[in-house]
Amino acid sequence: MKKAVWISPAALVLVFSIFGVPPAAAQSDKAREHRSTLTDQQEVAVTIYNQDLALVKDLRIIKLDKGFNKLAMREVSANIRPETALLRSIDGNSGLHVIEQNFDFDLLTPRKLLEKYVGRTVRLVKTHPQTGEERIEEATVLSANNGVVLKVGDRIEMGVPGRLVFATVPENLRDRPTLVMQLHSPTSHPQKLELSYLTGGLSWKADYVAELNADDNRLDLHGWVTLTNKSGTTYKKAKLQLVAGDVNRVRREMDELARDRKMAMAAESEVRADMAQESLFEYHLYTLNRPTTIADNQTKQVTLLTARDVPIKKQFLLKGKNYYYSRSYGDLGQKLKVGVYVQFENKRKANLGKPLPRGVIRVYKKDSAGNAQFVGEDSIDHTPNNEKVRLKLGDAFDVTADKKQTDFTKRATTRKYHYTFESAYEISLKNAKEEPVTVTIHEPVPGDWQILSETHRHQKAAAGTALWRITVPAEGTTTLRYRVLVRY
Repeated sequence: MKKAVWISPAALVLVFSIFGVPPAAAQSDKAREHRSTLTDQQEVAVTIYNQDLALVKDLRIIKLDKGFNKLAMREVSANIRPETALLRSIDGNSGLHVIEQNFDFDLLTPRKLLEKYVGRTVRLVKTHPQTGEERIEEATVLSANNGVVLKVGDRIEMGVPGRLVFATVPENLRDRPTLVMQLHSPTSHPQKLELSYLTGGLSWKADYVAELNADDNRLDLHGWVTLTNKSGTTYKKAKLQLVAGDVNRVRREMDELARDRKMAMAAESEVRADMAQESLFEYHLYTLNRPTTIADNQTKQVTLLTARDVPIKKQFLLKGKNYYYSRSYGDLGQKLKVGVYVQFENKRKANLGKPLPRGVIRVYKKDSAGNAQFVGEDSIDHTPNNEKVRLKLGDAFDVTADKKQTDFTKRATTRKYHYTFESAYEISLKNAKEEPVTVTIHEPVPGDWQILSETHRHQKAAAGTALWRITVPAEGTTTLRYRVLVRY
């Protein structure tokens, strides 16, 4: 005869929690739910990426029962990626095991409440229009699709002729996004629990404001971080970090960001900033040196950097096209626009030397009355140290160009599908300013090319690019003439 083996309830809970199957008693809907709100929160850290992605670490002190618990983590992000959620004990309680977790994002609204009560009984309250007397009847909700259909006694009513009274709010209907976990706790004492997860709804971008000096040879640069929170919750006094760089999200390796990371400190910068910068893998991490509250549905700006007296080069640039080197065109344009660019180096010796996140730089200059006027803007990509930043601010008003093709010949060829063209051009640069300017002419010449003659010496900047730098006197004109041979 086999002997019966007795196992204590506590041992059963531990066994089931380890193997991931809660006992039947633990699955009861009547199990007491522990609700954790932002009042339990001790600190929160938010790391935001460029691509509408953020890593949230939410530390709370929570008191659970010893054994099985149902924990509702309220006021988490409405855009949480539940599969990335990780709850761990900071106190080192290795006996904390999460058995199951559910993200309840079905939020309480009048329509949702009606939908949950389809097939259930509600109370219908009608008020007499003359006497104000209220009459209460029981009704069954038949449908909540595009209106309400009720069965009241032996009749069907539509349009809700009164107000509806509901007995309770269904358990799976929450007033705000909630992560519900079934877990086993080794203790009933309050413990520090950290919930980390990836979420959308949080984004940031860099915005820059630059001010030119009177001589257009230096500028002051101010960088701002613009944060936008549409995640559905507020992050109070958050430790804020930003990651600049293009993170690959095709595979799910982003989940690894929830693990511990090693960070190598980058060289210190002389640029004054509210945010410290360091390297993180192949990206750059910016840390705000103070806690900040990121409210839901809010746009916030914090200082990224301030750099003064940065040397710049101003450039007038006339860009050509490659299509007119293989056929006859004649006139190529009158009063052509000459682009205006400014360029500076992101180097320590230029009073910068700090990785610049992708963003828009808006440039201002003071007029004769000392008022700052907007003179143009351009976007930059992520720019590391020791790289150049080049901005197009617009087109010059006082510097124009006339361009024409003065000769074109298609030469004879001895090989099939090989062509040779000889053409000549004249570019007249006009300067209405009271000081001389230097204009860079950028011509993309196709094929195998050779300059046969020219009035100003060119530079072969690339395989298919010829550059001329032409000085145009004050209120004067300078003409470039050149002849080129092109082989295809």
